[in-house]
Amino acid sequence: MRTSIATVCLSGGLVEKLHACAAAGFDGVEIMDADLVGAYESPEEIRELCRRLGLTVEMFQPFRDVEGVDDATFAQSLRRAEAKFEVMERVGADLLLVCSNVATATVDDDAVAAAQLGALADAAAAHGIRIAYEALAWGRYVDDYRRAWRIVEQADRPNLGVCLDSFHILSRGHDPSGIEEIPGDRIFFLQLADAPELDMDLLSWSRHHRLFPGEGAFDLTGFLSHVLRAGYAGPLSLEVFNDTFRQTDVTRTAAHARRSLTWLADRTAHARGWDDGRLGDAQEARRIDFVEVGGADLRELDELLDQLGFSFRGRHRSKAVRLWAAGDARVILNEEVRDATPVLTAFGLGVDDARAAADRAAALGAPKVFRRTYAGERELPAVAAPDGTQVYWDDVAAAASWAGEFEGGGPAAPLVASVDHINVAYAWQDFDEAVLFMSSVAALHTDSTAEVPGPHGLVRSQVMRSLDGVVRVPMNLAPPTAPLPTRHVAFRVDDVVAVARAARARGLRFLPVPGNYYDDLAARFDPDPGWLETLRGLDLLYDRDEAGEFVHFYTHTFGGVFLEVVERRAGYEGYGAANAPVRLSAQRELDRRG
Repeated sequence: MRTSIATVCLSGGLVEKLHACAAAGFDGVEIMDADLVGAYESPEEIRELCRRLGLTVEMFQPFRDVEGVDDATFAQSLRRAEAKFEVMERVGADLLLVCSNVATATVDDDAVAAAQLGALADAAAAHGIRIAYEALAWGRYVDDYRRAWRIVEQADRPNLGVCLDSFHILSRGHDPSGIEEIPGDRIFFLQLADAPELDMDLLSWSRHHRLFPGEGAFDLTGFLSHVLRAGYAGPLSLEVFNDTFRQTDVTRTAAHARRSLTWLADRTAHARGWDDGRLGDAQEARRIDFVEVGGADLRELDELLDQLGFSFRGRHRSKAVRLWAAGDARVILNEEVRDATPVLTAFGLGVDDARAAADRAAALGAPKVFRRTYAGERELPAVAAPDGTQVYWDDVAAAASWAGEFEGGGPAAPLVASVDHINVAYAWQDFDEAVLFMSSVAALHTDSTAEVPGPHGLVRSQVMRSLDGVVRVPMNLAPPTAPLPTRHVAFRVDDVVAVARAARARGLRFLPVPGNYYDDLAARFDPDPGWLETLRGLDLLYDRDEAGEFVHFYTHTFGGVFLEVVERRAGYEGYGAANAPVRLSAQRELDRRG
C-alpha cells in the first residue's frame, strides 16, 4: 500500500509539511499550488527536498475552471496551463488535478467538455504530464463522477483519466458501486476523506468539516473496496480540509493522518477477506482491569476511597503506588507521577492477547509507554493516547497477574463494585484524533452522542465502548474557549442508596445538588414522595427512560478528577445526560467559592 497526503491537510509552510509527512511514514505528497506559491524555496529546491526525504510528488493540484467554456476563455485556460506545466516539470510532478468547472462554465455539453479536456491533455502530453479530471460535488454542470468518466472516455486521450474523491461522491449520496465499471488504469488518482453527517451546503461542509478516515460517518471501507476491485493501483491519498487540522501541530497531525490510512486499509482488508494491508486482529476489550490516578499527594483520595467502602489492598513492593479495590473495581494511586494535581493517568484493559494488542498499536503508530519493572514483576504493554493517558493491556486476570505485587493490604471489602465507565475530556484540537485512537488502537466502537449544556457552553459527548458494553469510555469535547472538563471514573453497584448512606456515615462529602433539581424531578417523573425525599436527602440524581432507571451521585473534585457511583436498573444504557448540566453547574459553583 502506497500512501500519500495533500499538503493542504496540514499547518505550517511547505518545507515543514514535507518533513512532517516523511516523519509520519508517507510515501508521497500532493503538492497544493498555494503551498508552493507561498514558499520561498524554488520548485527545484522542493523537488530535491522531497528526494532527500524519500517522498514522491504524486500530484500537483488544483487546476480549475477549464471545460464547458467559450473559445476565448478556453484559450486563456491553455495559457494558464502552460505556465503550470513548466512549474510541474521543475518540481517533479507528472500528474495534474483538474477540477470540474464551478465558475466560468457556460456550456452544458459533454462533447464540448470532452473536446476541451482533450486539448488540455494534448498540451500536457508535450511535457510528459497526465491529467486527472475530478467531478466536484458543487460543479456547475459536472458534479457526478459517472459523468466525469463519460467525458474522459469521450475525450479518449491516454494521458487523461479521472480522480475519485470520496467526499465528492459520498456527500452527494452517489452510489460508489459504479466505480467498478471504470477501468483501473483510467483511475489516475484516489483522494480519501471522511466527514460527519451535517445538513449544510456542500462547499462549506467540504471546506471546513472533512475528517480523516475513521472519524466520520462515511462508509469508506465500502468505497475503497469498489475502487480496488476496479483495479486501481495508485496510492491511497488523503485530502482533508479542516479548520482544526490547519491549526494543530504539523508533525502530530501528519502521524494522526497516517494512522487513519493504516486503519482504513486494515478495515477494508478484514471486510473483504484480503491479506494485503491487513493488521493483526483487533483485541476486543473484555474488562477494565484498573484505573490509575496520579499525583504528588493522594492522601485525600485514600480517605475518599475508604469512605466509599473500598478496601486498601497494599503498597507496591518497588514503587510509590497503592492499590484500593472493591469487587472487580481496582484503583491505583500513583504518587510517582510528579504533577501536584491529581489526574486520571492510565487505565488497563483485559484482552485475549496482550502482545497482539500491543503489536497492532505499534503498527498504527501509537507511541509506546515505558515503565520501570523489576524481576518478578509483570510487564504490561502500553501506549499513550493523544492526551498522554496511558492504556495498558493484560491477558491474565489481575489476581494472577500484577495485583500480587501489592503487599500489606487488608481483607477484601464487602462492597461489590465494577468500573461502569471512564469519562475523559479533550480539547477541541485533540478530539477527532482521540476518537480515532480509541477505535483503531483500543478497539472500542462508537456509540451514542449527546450535547450537554454547561456553564461554558455545549459539551459534546461521544461514547466509545466494547461491543458487550463492559467497557465504556464517554469522551467529552469542551467548547473552544472553555476550560477542559474534569475527568472522572464511575463505579457501578447494585444498591446505590445503601452505598450512599454508608459513605455518608463515614463522613463522605457528596457534590451538593440544588433543591430546584428535585422540584423539577417531581414535575418530570412524578415519583413517590418517599423516594423523592430519599434522593433529596442523599444528594442522589435520577434518570429514567423506557428501558430502565439510573440513580447516581458524585464526589467533590480532587484536583483534576472526581468519582461517581451509579446503579443501573433494568435495561438503562445511558449516562444520566439530563443531569449533567446540574453537575457542571454545581462543580462550577464550588470552584467559584474556592
